[in-house]
Amino acid sequence: MAHHVSAPHPAPPPPGPDETRSHPRVMEPVLLVILVVLSAVGAVIGIDLVSKLGISANTSVVGALVAMLIGRIPLGFLRRMRSVHRQNLAQSAISAATFASANALLTSVAVPYVFGRKDLVWPMLAGAFIGLVVDAWVLYRAFGSRLLPADAAWPPGTAAAETIKAGDRGGRRALVLAGGTAVGLAGTLFSLPLSAAGVAFLGNVWALMMFGIGLMLRQYSPDILHTDLGAGYIPHGVMVGAGIVALGQAVHLLMGRRERKRNEAAAEASSVATVRDTDPSTACTVDERALRLSLIRGYALFTGGAVVLAVLGGLIGDMSPLGIVGWVLFAAFAALVHELIVGLAAMQSGWFPSFAVTLIFLILGLAIGIPSVPLALLVGYVSATGPAFADMGYDLKAGWLLRREHRPWDPFEREGRRQQFLAALIGFAVALAVVALAWRSYFGQGLIPPVAKVYADTIKSGLSDPDAVRTMLLWAIPGAAIQLLGGTRRQMGVMLATGLLILTPQACWLVLGALVVRVGYRKLRGPAADEELNLVGAGLIAGSSLGDSAQILKA
Repeated sequence: MAHHVSAPHPAPPPPGPDETRSHPRVMEPVLLVILVVLSAVGAVIGIDLVSKLGISANTSVVGALVAMLIGRIPLGFLRRMRSVHRQNLAQSAISAATFASANALLTSVAVPYVFGRKDLVWPMLAGAFIGLVVDAWVLYRAFGSRLLPADAAWPPGTAAAETIKAGDRGGRRALVLAGGTAVGLAGTLFSLPLSAAGVAFLGNVWALMMFGIGLMLRQYSPDILHTDLGAGYIPHGVMVGAGIVALGQAVHLLMGRRERKRNEAAAEASSVATVRDTDPSTACTVDERALRLSLIRGYALFTGGAVVLAVLGGLIGDMSPLGIVGWVLFAAFAALVHELIVGLAAMQSGWFPSFAVTLIFLILGLAIGIPSVPLALLVGYVSATGPAFADMGYDLKAGWLLRREHRPWDPFEREGRRQQFLAALIGFAVALAVVALAWRSYFGQGLIPPVAKVYADTIKSGLSDPDAVRTMLLWAIPGAAIQLLGGTRRQMGVMLATGLLILTPQACWLVLGALVVRVGYRKLRGPAADEELNLVGAGLIAGSSLGDSAQILKA
């Protein structure tokens, strides 16, 4: 076998005037102020859009663009913002605040509110915040493993990185990216989800093919098959089967002997340090043992958060000791599985089916007989996990792309990830403050996230359809088979279920059409086509994100 070390690695570009050997830190006074301000903007955008329009926007590109503009202000103390790594920290903070405020905190506290238990809003906010932080911590510790590799798609993260690099370097890359951004932004004016096409240029082809098929079946099954595959818990059943297999694949990956032997053989052939410093894209910064410990500790932390929620929510007096123990362990398990399934889907497609997976655990809770109030708290707790997990993956992917040319790579990469995690914590803290101050005003006006109403109504009505569980179990079989066929890297079953759960008109044609263009263009241009399509895809996603964020004016 030939070794890459025999060929000299191209020299990295010289550092910019503001770049140093150490990674920028979030506690730099100017940068800290910018992060707090951007986080506040992101949190307001998040709660406004999710409560008024029922959507959430990825504001990372907005944060990157604002940081770029700040760096161009002719003031000496602002020139440091020209660093791509400081811009990466800025986009990490604003996107963390947006998803935290909208998808995690406000949606979670709305569940007990709609259920009629306003007294449980504050306990739910505390529990949701704990789940949110643990959620991000697990991804931070697991990113770069074979389960959640850094070189996987993570499409919105690639879009953010390409935006930052194009703004820094200019030239043809900037023109291509700007053109794609303009097209993506124009698409939002005509309600065309061009981000779907952008994702197809970046993600795994097999995974996205199944995603496109799922979208197509959801849109056209009523006309062609005379059956709505999006109704009757069919997509939820497919997700249950695929999710169970995905969980088993993750366990096999963690415990598999063949993987450890392969790692040992690779370590004998070439030292880890040499591999990391010559080709960062092949480096696995988190081995199976570290990943296993992170997931175990994550489950323990989720368990602790569930205990806090049970105490603050008054469940101690309402349930038996055995019931409390079962509720805590089930809540922690649901939170961990939820974030893993959501993270795997987001890694491949840029979409995360948080609502669907949470609804699955809600139905399972009804099936095993969890009382309504504990179930409402459990649903709020589970729904707080997943979005931050996916968003942290996007941000770390962007940072990984921006840092991969730095030498020495490994210590710089690890410090960069740590600073991004701290930037996300700043975003979470600001989001907590914004939601704590604003929830009364929004809920008092009837501005409640639509998914929270679905959760609450489902809990109130119970399993009115006795065939719901039977339908889910039946459709879990093909979901499991497809997931098993595709393997860990492709996540075909999870992606098919994700497509079935999303009703976005014409998105299927954009995904499948872009995949055809991608395969055909690569045959014509060879490997060079990948970089060009990455820029176009990143621009389409960036433009769609800007258009979604601009909808706050409509709201």
